[in-house]
Parts: sequence; structure tokens; C-alpha cells
Amino acid sequence: MNDFSKVLEQAKDMQKKMKETQELIKKIKVEGVSAGGSVKVYLNGEGEMMELFISPEMLKEDKEVLEDLIVAAHNDAKSKVKIKSSEELSKITGGIPLPPGFKWPF
Repeated sequence: MNDFSKVLEQAKDMQKKMKETQELIKKIKVEGVSAGGSVKVYLNGEGEMMELFISPEMLKEDKEVLEDLIVAAHNDAKSKVKIKSSEELSKITGGIPLPPGFKWPF
């Protein structure tokens, strides 16, 4: 087997692993919280909001306060999605960090 065949085989293996990892990332579910857990936002691995929880006590707050708490919970969840996604990707890249916005060619 020549070197080019080995490289091609490794690329196909990497492509398969990347697709599997992308599927795992889609299934990630994280919880972002604010106000000591009175506001919770749940995101999937693609950053889509799946659920929103607001405790009944928080509904008595001013609209602006509640909006800020929702944004804070969302930002908390978003940072957790980034961390979990990076952890999954680092399993494939061997811990080598990828530049922000990096797109795989496959």
C-alpha cells in the first residue's frame, strides 16, 4: 500500500468519526441557569432552545428583569454547549484545538 492510499484511508476514517461526533453533538442537552435556578434554559448541541423554565415567583418580577434573567440563562447554556462540543471534537483531533469557525471539508 502506498502512502497516498494510507492518507486516503485515514481521511475516510476521520470523516466517519467526524460524522459520528456531529451526531453526538446534536444529542447534547445542556441547562443554563440564572437567578439561582429560578430561570432555566435548555439547549441542544446545535444551540437550539428546547425548553424554558420560569419559576412562578419570577413571574412577579418586572418584565425587564425577567428578560435579563432569560438572556443570562441562555448565555450560560450556550457557553456549556461550546465546552461540551469542544470536548467531543477534541476526542477526534487528539486534543489539538480547532480555530473558531473551522469547517470540516466533508
